[in-house]
Amino acid sequence: MKTGTDHVFPVDPHGTRLPIKLDSTSNGEFVPVPLSATNRAANRLAHEFASSFSKELNLTRREFLVSACGAASTLLAFNRANAAAGKTGGYFDLSAEAALEPQLARLQTGAAKEEFIFDVQGHFIARPAGNPKGAETFVKDVFMDSDTDLMVLSFVPSTQENEPVRIEEADAVRRIVDKLEGTHRLLLHGRVNPNQEGDVEGMDELKGKWGVSAWKTYTQYGPGRRGFFMTDEPGIRMVEKARALGVKVICIHKGLPFGKQSYEHSQCSDIGPIAKRFPDVKFLIYHSGFVSAEREQAYAHEAKRDGIDTLIHSLVSSGVAPNSNVYPELGSTWRFLMRDPGQAAHAIGKLLKYCGEDNLLWGTDSIWYGSPQDQIQAFRSFQISPELRARHGYPEITPALRAKVFGLNAARVYGLDAAEVRKYTRRDRVAHEKLAYQEHPEPHFLTYGPKTRREFLQLPPGP
Repeated sequence: MKTGTDHVFPVDPHGTRLPIKLDSTSNGEFVPVPLSATNRAANRLAHEFASSFSKELNLTRREFLVSACGAASTLLAFNRANAAAGKTGGYFDLSAEAALEPQLARLQTGAAKEEFIFDVQGHFIARPAGNPKGAETFVKDVFMDSDTDLMVLSFVPSTQENEPVRIEEADAVRRIVDKLEGTHRLLLHGRVNPNQEGDVEGMDELKGKWGVSAWKTYTQYGPGRRGFFMTDEPGIRMVEKARALGVKVICIHKGLPFGKQSYEHSQCSDIGPIAKRFPDVKFLIYHSGFVSAEREQAYAHEAKRDGIDTLIHSLVSSGVAPNSNVYPELGSTWRFLMRDPGQAAHAIGKLLKYCGEDNLLWGTDSIWYGSPQDQIQAFRSFQISPELRARHGYPEITPALRAKVFGLNAARVYGLDAAEVRKYTRRDRVAHEKLAYQEHPEPHFLTYGPKTRREFLQLPPGP
């Protein structure tokens, strides 16, 4: 074991940041939610573990926290704090020994695993606060400091003239990665809000000039802050245009309402009917209808609830069977639910049960949340308790099921062969640079999104 003096860390040299980030950061689409008392206790305990275990391994705190043992010990601290608070419906399935045994920690947090990881919701932030290098930081966060293989670059809602990140900028990032012989590791969305003049007409250029792989829309957004449903005339027109262009993947923001005026259209009553009407179109439901203020519980068809239940209710009521053409997505949803594994167990369990094990998609909404590696490590070890599985019919999260969620399901949606893609991503220039980088990794463990209500309100307003 090395002595803790072999490498000097220029980033966070004293190890003040945890590798699994529980904080109040949002993606800018919802007001940041302060940490609970249990979350704060979990972070305190994780820091105590880092101080104690690093000494046992004769490492500095920073060396320990950058290691697989650091990630394992942090998740184990979260388990203990949650159990002390009576939150036992879900947990991170790790051995206590993983905090002190590097090989076991690497095995259980995923360093030795070989999943194909396809993140279907990524964001490039051109100039986040304190992060002027944009594309360089994006590549490091996503491909050097995480196990992500492919990512789709998505967009936030805006008018054509006021896009925070234009498709030209997103395409420039894609080309930077391609210059690294990145085997087209980045795919692009085309932002379309059909209730805005010119957006549907602009879909031809998005496909022809920019080669978009899917469309991204926000039903709660539009001129005069008026949203729409996919079953309204603008939504139908967009779907028909997508079919005509042969790009039949439509990603729809549902949940995470922007405010009271958008709440109605952020819910999912239109998803079942639109999916039933157009069975040849794949509808990806971003955030799965999740609402941060709504506590996720077991689904009951007769109950009136918010959040993910609005998606499930719409599918059940419309007769859209699991593993059909509706694909719930976990961006920001999983990142928020990492705070409360009990809620996470219900949310993930419901989505797998009612939408299908072949249809749940991995997304992280990074780089709003910095590198997505902590979300990956947490999901790699997450498990639904046997009690909840028996009571509600939720599946056990097996390695095979985890692999589907991490990337195999999305590969099918986008018409990719995961095995063929991995042949290239294991030997392209990005992979070679990462191999060298991993000799002395420098993850920063930071997030970029707003962390307080004040920061959230300072974001540029929509029309």
